[in-house]
Amino acid sequence: MAHPPAPDTSLSPPPAETAVDTSDTPRPGEIAVPLPERFDAGLYFIGHIETPWRDRAACPRNARESDAVCTVVVDPRWAAALAGVETCSHLLVLYWMHEARRDLVVQVPRRHGTARGTFALRSPVRPNPVAASVVRLVGLEGTRLSVVGLDCLNGTPLVDIKPYFASTDAVAGAVVGWHATPER
Repeated sequence: MAHPPAPDTSLSPPPAETAVDTSDTPRPGEIAVPLPERFDAGLYFIGHIETPWRDRAACPRNARESDAVCTVVVDPRWAAALAGVETCSHLLVLYWMHEARRDLVVQVPRRHGTARGTFALRSPVRPNPVAASVVRLVGLEGTRLSVVGLDCLNGTPLVDIKPYFASTDAVAGAVVGWHATPER
């Protein structure tokens, strides 16, 4: 049975009326840069995520701050790719923070107040707003996964799902130096 061609969800610059709003005024100390004129690659969103959060202010600061059961909805075309997922206690879920601005290279986190380079932060504000969370799989019904451990808006595009291997994914003693020392 032939499948219809995949929808074109490659990353091309969005039309002006759907462009990400970057009009938020940067905080003192933040630096924004012009974005490239074109994207370098494309990807397929494989589904979406259903959460109780409808606006960014309501989202948990990080995925470990919530025990809400959320639903990862995989597009039916990818159903066969879920074979074996039910045996996993935890998964690594990659998703696209579609409402995040993408032009800040230096940010001032609200809770820390010190300017840091974007790549030293877990903020969704980044050139490619890919987020990753390790989630606990609660259930799987068809192409709908019930999980705990997400921090994104309802309707967030799903990029990928991978099994979480504690033996290789966890790094004992990993340190983020600036976060380990108290701010003065």
